[in-house]
Amino acid sequence: MKFIWRAVDLIVAAVFIYAGAIKALDPIRFAGDIDNYKILPWAIGVRLAFYLPWLEILCGLALIARRLYLGGLSILTALICVFIVATVAAKVRGLDITCGCFGHASKNWSFSTHLALDLVLLGALLFLVRKSPG
Repeated sequence: MKFIWRAVDLIVAAVFIYAGAIKALDPIRFAGDIDNYKILPWAIGVRLAFYLPWLEILCGLALIARRLYLGGLSILTALICVFIVATVAAKVRGLDITCGCFGHASKNWSFSTHLALDLVLLGALLFLVRKSPG
């Protein structure tokens, strides 16, 4: 069971590190993706676009390095919950958006694909929270 837990740990960390790196490479594009949700003012979206990718990367590294593990896990769980709520809210309001999570790779994914991936990530994070050593 410990092997499964560590494998999930590394996969989740890799997903967030990759997603953060893609967004960190083009923060202005990510700011546009944030703006597409029509939830935050542009100025706040730009600030988040420069901050959130590095937060994802650092939290992913915390999972791998086992330093500040519960903090990284808690932050990533909160981020994915906020993202799920924002995505559903956008869909309910009739906005046809791409999340920008994985750059061009996720541009043509459907709403259900985005939501399924987010729910799988949330499930994995909750599994890790439940099985965490601390």
